[in-house]
Amino acid sequence: MANNIKVGITHGDYNGIGYEVILKMLDDERIPELCTPVIYGSAKIAALYRKQLGLQGPAPVQIRQADDANPGQYYIINVIGEDAKVETGHPSAEAGQAAFAALERAVADLREGKIDVLLTAPINKATIQSELFTFPGHTEYLETSVGDGEKALMILFNDRLRVALATIHVPLAKVAEAVTKENLIDKIVRFNASLIKDFGIVKPRIAVLGLNPHCGDGGLMGSEEKDIILPAIEECRTRKIHAFGPYAADGFFGSGNFGKFDGVLAMYHDQGLAPFKTIAGGSGVNFTAGLPYVRTSPDHGTGFDIAGQGVASPDSMREALYAAIDIYRNRQNHNERTASPLRRQYVDKSKDNVVLDLSKDK
Repeated sequence: MANNIKVGITHGDYNGIGYEVILKMLDDERIPELCTPVIYGSAKIAALYRKQLGLQGPAPVQIRQADDANPGQYYIINVIGEDAKVETGHPSAEAGQAAFAALERAVADLREGKIDVLLTAPINKATIQSELFTFPGHTEYLETSVGDGEKALMILFNDRLRVALATIHVPLAKVAEAVTKENLIDKIVRFNASLIKDFGIVKPRIAVLGLNPHCGDGGLMGSEEKDIILPAIEECRTRKIHAFGPYAADGFFGSGNFGKFDGVLAMYHDQGLAPFKTIAGGSGVNFTAGLPYVRTSPDHGTGFDIAGQGVASPDSMREALYAAIDIYRNRQNHNERTASPLRRQYVDKSKDNVVLDLSKDK
């Protein structure tokens, strides 16, 4: 049943808009019919924000572990002490460590199968840093903690556009050196696999953007397109991947050309995400592809500037919840379609009722 899918939700930075968008999203009686949400956070802080927001629906039920969550309602697991100090709109080291505590507990439960998918509220990347968390963001942390050797791929998407990144949280000054033929081939291959497995697209069409203005203008403004990006695309095409480009980013998005493709690979963070967020509005979802587990998040940050005002929209958080469930189902369907193929058999017509098994895995 659909509502047997347990969705672990980390509270993110509790001084931001995380609790607001989580609680607004869950203040809908249809959500527990769709899945079983489990918040990793603080029941006390959740109650504080519920009161501020004037929410009238049921409050989350406190449980000690995710195994205790049953379909039909939503839950919260306390991962921090009762003395946590909320300073709405202001980053703090205490809130940063509380964000990590929630993430660590949820990831442990994900690995143990106590939850099926992970939905993360925004963190402050500065305050969460510690000896245990030394990563630029969720993506890199999850690659290390649950990747099992696989590489993560950041994909932001909505119903109109899917954008993957060749480089993620890399300083702009270091992007060019990170754009190598090997890296691009790897990202295109992974992107193609995710579009098939996670989004159910049979033969994905992938557009690859250039690095330089006007794709280098024939080498006048850079040669990466000719020397690196185009050869990577051509190599992927020999692998029967439908990759095209490179395209100049401004004209590509400005003309609406992105609508002709199932996915777009951008060379760096802002090249892909600035146009994506403009096009997506409040409906974008951040998905960590390439890992054995499903993780999504809203495509916005902590929102300290509007925290506590009751104006934060839960739309992106809600879309991230729906996406996590859809991707989880798509993976199940893909695995069912591709698992345990029938063994090849050969019937020797010279003998009665004799079947010779020609498979190699005897």
